[in-house]
Amino acid sequence: MITPLDDDLDSRIRAAAMAWLRQRCTPENPVVSRAELLGFKFEGRSFPLVDNRLGIRKPKELTAALSILTTYTSDGTRAPYEDEVGDDGLLRYKFQGDDPNLYTNVGLRRAYERDVPLIWFFGVKQGLYLPFFPVWIRAMEVDQLQVAVALEEAQRHIAIHGPVSEIERRYSVSMTRRRLHQPVFRQRVIHAYETSCAMCRLRHPSLLDAAHIIPDREERGVPAISNGMALCKIHHAAYDEHILGVRPDLVIEVRSDIMQEIDGPMLKHGLQEMHGLGLVLPRRRADRPKPELIEERYERFRAAG
Repeated sequence: MITPLDDDLDSRIRAAAMAWLRQRCTPENPVVSRAELLGFKFEGRSFPLVDNRLGIRKPKELTAALSILTTYTSDGTRAPYEDEVGDDGLLRYKFQGDDPNLYTNVGLRRAYERDVPLIWFFGVKQGLYLPFFPVWIRAMEVDQLQVAVALEEAQRHIAIHGPVSEIERRYSVSMTRRRLHQPVFRQRVIHAYETSCAMCRLRHPSLLDAAHIIPDREERGVPAISNGMALCKIHHAAYDEHILGVRPDLVIEVRSDIMQEIDGPMLKHGLQEMHGLGLVLPRRRADRPKPELIEERYERFRAAG
């Protein structure tokens, strides 16, 4: 008979779930649907990887939580997810409700005490998630009703609630940005633009980027869909180099000296013929570029020209 204290069962379930996700989530298609997660099978029987109602999945067969989930919210609903990062560069995940003794929150505590790996499902669209695994709970912050989560092995050794050097902090923050913010931003933007370049309509996912309107190295360069556009790699590079820009009326403008050049078909069809075309925008108005960001970036384009 299987009991909740069966460590072998715990290990087998986590290993099977992560092995399935590695096979299912490819570089070309790294996201997974809620239906797939609910339909996961372990050793021939149904074993959902997410809870049907709650953000923390704590199966009755296990003493520790198996996964945590962040639902998708549009840009205007809440602040970008950077505000979940602590001074140590680690992400924070909130308890379920305000009772630390709720069974799901106890499951988080057990995962911390036993130092077992979890899966974090981050919403990029309604019912669509980008999985991060393995992740580990590094600290219980009961007074703030949250836990500190390490996304990589290196973050497991960063001091919590103690002095953190500036080098450690910057390293941890950059790791979080690279591991979470950039992939989530990419998937949210790509899906908002329906896997199509906003300029040339190219629909090959592997050739698409999530381009920032205001660069992410700047304070206003937040990882929000409204600060992004789905662009193919050629037009992303051209946008970043101010070879082409986007006017406040969302019409593409190619720099005047580029319009005068004579070269091969890529210049003619890939760049010059973009001049005067309108952007293809997301269906949801909240996902469209913020006018003030487009205007600011267009002024930079004009200054560069």
